Amino acid sequence: MVEEVRNIKRELLPNGLTIITEQMQHIRSASIGIWIKTGSRDEDAQWNGISHFVEHMVFKGTKHRSAEDIARQVDSIGGNMDAFTAKECICFNVKILDEHLPIAMDVLSDLVLNPTFDVKDISRERGVILEEIKMDEDSPDYLVHEIFTQNFWRDHPLGKPILGTKDTVKTFERDPVLGFYGQRFAPGNLIICAAGNLKHEQFVELVAKHFQHMSPVKNGFHSPQPKIVPRIIMRNKKSLEQVQICVGVPSHPIAHEKRHASYILNTLLGGGMSSRLFQNIRERQGLAYSIYSDLNPYRDTGCLSVYAGTSRESAGKVVQSIVSEFRKLKLEDVPAEELRRSKDQLKGSLMLSLESSTARMSSLARQEMYFDRFYSMDELIEKIESVTAEEVRELANEFFLTDSIAVTVLGNLNGLKLSREQLAC
Repeated sequence: MVEEVRNIKRELLPNGLTIITEQMQHIRSASIGIWIKTGSRDEDAQWNGISHFVEHMVFKGTKHRSAEDIARQVDSIGGNMDAFTAKECICFNVKILDEHLPIAMDVLSDLVLNPTFDVKDISRERGVILEEIKMDEDSPDYLVHEIFTQNFWRDHPLGKPILGTKDTVKTFERDPVLGFYGQRFAPGNLIICAAGNLKHEQFVELVAKHFQHMSPVKNGFHSPQPKIVPRIIMRNKKSLEQVQICVGVPSHPIAHEKRHASYILNTLLGGGMSSRLFQNIRERQGLAYSIYSDLNPYRDTGCLSVYAGTSRESAGKVVQSIVSEFRKLKLEDVPAEELRRSKDQLKGSLMLSLESSTARMSSLARQEMYFDRFYSMDELIEKIESVTAEEVRELANEFFLTDSIAVTVLGNLNGLKLSREQLAC
């Protein structure tokens, strides 16, 4: 396989703003993202949810455009505009045909630079977000993850919900919103990233035109590393038909040198239909419809978690089956053929993920945030290929310790009990 030479360029404006581009000549689209390098984990407890609130508010109107103008302009060029807030970043992005790059940049920069934060809009948007919170609370698999996370990183902003709570959102007024915006939306905290059919020099000019006037602001917020609290939480909710289960252990931070072995461990355990959890718990025992594992790494910590939805009668058995998969990964080397399959699965999904301009744009921004350098596809594949069965087993022995397993069970529990002894692995 011949590696395509990726055309990635990076530039720093004098005020501290980072610009990254990757030219992809074989497509007609371009994706632009404006990334703010702080998210919900950098909020004070009383303002929990304010990052997400500001992300919503910038779409409500700017000094030059109403909310409707923004929507119309993006639609009129067939563009796709989106935004999201995560624990460690906020992102505003748009995907368009290459010829519409200047218009798209004009709208996107207007949102980020000139929001008006109108008082009436703020009170309306509080209502919208309170509905969003209710909608999430009505979704049991969301709720079990939320309860799990809040207890896993207890009393730390990383454990708090990205949307905030009903109590915090009700207090958002114009002053705190403006204060938060002024502090976070600063050039040293911004990465503007684009991938697709575009030229680096022209893109840098476009960005500079809109952003070079921003003055640098000192912002040193980075919440401290969280302590992990592996508790067993049994939450009774009579209205639920299914019992929702989340089982997790501490894992490595995002840039850890053993990260490729963790990707493989996660893939083997619960990434996809050939994984051990899916095959053993769903296919062989028929105990769950949905079961998978997830790796959530952050800048200074991480969590490997397993989710399953099952019946009350089978809940205890599902937890024990999950723990027995942990134990097996600690005791026995993964067979060569299974390791091979996991590597191929990971490589396949990596390569497929690089086909879209949006995915490349995101991956460049994340590499800038966490690694300060860009990895080529060849390097990634080489790292994945070099993971040995022995390394996977060592990692399992590091992660899967009886005392560091956290469990959250949510549903009509009807006296269901779970003890630390049942988690012995």
